[in-house]
Amino acid sequence: MKKLTILFLSLNFVLFPQEIKENVNQALQTCFGKNIQIHYEKIKIDPNLKKEIEIMAGQKFFSDEVHFYKIFESDRIAGLAILDNVYGKSLPITFIVMFDPNGRILCSEIIKYREPYGGAVQNKEWNSQFKGKDDQSGFVVGRDINSISGATISVNSVTKGIKKLTLLIKKLLKK
Repeated sequence: MKKLTILFLSLNFVLFPQEIKENVNQALQTCFGKNIQIHYEKIKIDPNLKKEIEIMAGQKFFSDEVHFYKIFESDRIAGLAILDNVYGKSLPITFIVMFDPNGRILCSEIIKYREPYGGAVQNKEWNSQFKGKDDQSGFVVGRDINSISGATISVNSVTKGIKKLTLLIKKLLKK
């Protein structure tokens, strides 16, 4: 099933790359404003770092790479963002987390939700509860993060995914 899902995601990026790109650009502009320049690169995660973060977050990375964005406003870095995927019940959920230059979450957004159920994680209000969190914050569903009835798998998966990227961004900022 995992190979089929990875094939599906690969085909999805090939078939719908423009939609993903447009949704990412819209999310970045909503969070940082319209007057930004976006620098994109794909980052390969060091295997040791990957394993360390997976243990801390309680979730594996979807792949060995993440999509990394530096956002500039004039000549200064306004923030950073990472686009990644997590598994929902059976299909990938593509999401982005946008950070200030110190690694604190400014915004998070679901870019592509593929499951027939649990789509409430796309709600802007639910995503807004991550604002201000960093690598030292709590990410426990039911205590630090609100659960959503009927979206238990998606809520847990996206929450762990956001925690994972928060841990990753802090490590990337130290380099």
